[in-house]
Amino acid sequence: MTNDRLIPVPGVITEIRRDTPDVKTFRVVGRDGKKPFVNIPGQCAMVSVPGVGESMFSVTSSPETPYMEFSIKKCGCVTEWLHSAEVGTEITVRGPFGNGFPVNTEFKGKNLVFIAGGIGLAPLRSVINYVRANRADYGKVTVVYGSRSKDDLVDFEEIKNEWANEKDFTVYLTIDRPQDTWDGHVGFVPAYVKELNLRTSDTVILCGPPIMIKFTLAALIELGFEKTQVYTTMELRMKCGIGKCGRCNIGDKYVCKDGPVFRCDQIDEMPNEY
Repeated sequence: MTNDRLIPVPGVITEIRRDTPDVKTFRVVGRDGKKPFVNIPGQCAMVSVPGVGESMFSVTSSPETPYMEFSIKKCGCVTEWLHSAEVGTEITVRGPFGNGFPVNTEFKGKNLVFIAGGIGLAPLRSVINYVRANRADYGKVTVVYGSRSKDDLVDFEEIKNEWANEKDFTVYLTIDRPQDTWDGHVGFVPAYVKELNLRTSDTVILCGPPIMIKFTLAALIELGFEKTQVYTTMELRMKCGIGKCGRCNIGDKYVCKDGPVFRCDQIDEMPNEY
């Protein structure tokens, strides 16, 4: 941890995109038009609204971009304020926090399977787009993504128009219940994972609601995956980002310092508090 991570950098919202009825993506640059700081996929940043509060969010854009993006679900004081903000609004950001995904070590040269539920796609989007930008370094990519309804699929246009057309990318989408405007798969993510012919030699990156992660991991184990092949992120537990407040403490681990990215066998070593 360096002092620089504790110093808020003034930023400007340059673009706002509505992804779902309660999720917006905010594009942010510094006052000088440049990215506020350099990060790796999976790391987080503290977004602050002076006079309102601050919250920790995953950086959802790839490190390859000259800006930072945050996909934010409206669910509290800070997020409600951000959802009412307009292009040109100034905020502050600081970071990066956490360890990020091992994109340049453990993932390199591997076939990757991304499994997400709901807003859980947000932290995985940065990894997926990093893989797209460095395509020669990775093998085949499979994306399995589900949400409550078609309207709740985050980044649906990007998934449909870009990811699905990428070479050696396979995309599977599902929603929880039938919908008149949906002709794709219907069903929960864990059950869908069991239906798919996934390669058990692939590396899995998993994110979503805790109950979804629990049952999806069980489905993967049933299919023949090892927990050492599966990575997840627990950034929702992060608060201060520097291991001082104790909110993210699990046993002898601090999610903000030792995570938020963990292999699932590492989570087994922690108390069952997550």
